[in-house]
Amino acid sequence: MTTMFAMFAFFPYWWITIPGLLLGIYAQMRVTSTYRKYIEIPTTYGLTGAEAARRILDSAGLTAMPIEEVEGQLSDHYDPTKKALFLSSDNYHNNTIAAVGVAAHEAGHALQHKAAYAPLQIRMALVPITGIASQAAIWIFILGYFMALAKLATIAIVVFGIITLFQIVTLPVEFDASRRAKIQLDKLGIVRGEEAAGVRRVLNAAALTYVAAMVSSLGQLLQFVLIARDRDRD
Repeated sequence: MTTMFAMFAFFPYWWITIPGLLLGIYAQMRVTSTYRKYIEIPTTYGLTGAEAARRILDSAGLTAMPIEEVEGQLSDHYDPTKKALFLSSDNYHNNTIAAVGVAAHEAGHALQHKAAYAPLQIRMALVPITGIASQAAIWIFILGYFMALAKLATIAIVVFGIITLFQIVTLPVEFDASRRAKIQLDKLGIVRGEEAAGVRRVLNAAALTYVAAMVSSLGQLLQFVLIARDRDRD
């Protein structure tokens, strides 16, 4: 993070990227502290994250969808190509508010996929080109450190335009998955009373990381738009 900031400091309009950088740091700190708090508090119902996700999927008729354990912390995700849920070990085995909340959120993505939720469909379509753009962005930063950025501005606008579009589309996908998770947890009685508030805090903290990513991408895009504007004026 420090190295990247040092590189930005050599770029014109580097200060535009500061809000995204600061928001990203804050979001990461918040999600870490919130998760650590609620991963220690068990739910009354006592289901593990995997069991809670199973209940949600089964109630939606997705009885054949697998739920698998993966390594890493907060490495939880839904893979639409495999139509499977992957939960980190802590969330797979623990029966805590955080584990159940995160697992339910990932199950929410599966429910979106079943319902052909439009923003999820768009994000899935953008994944391949966004992967290419992300790799190109790294080279833009490296080359821009050693040569005139104006020469890269047009390419950079296209690259960061794609990344920003992906981040914008991601926001409704993530917020809607959390909404679906909260509804199902309440409907199935998996969390009760204050536990629901804890789930909401965990999911809201996680959502902030996506907001931060969007703000960061937007700042980088705006930076190169201004660089291109200055180049055209010369």
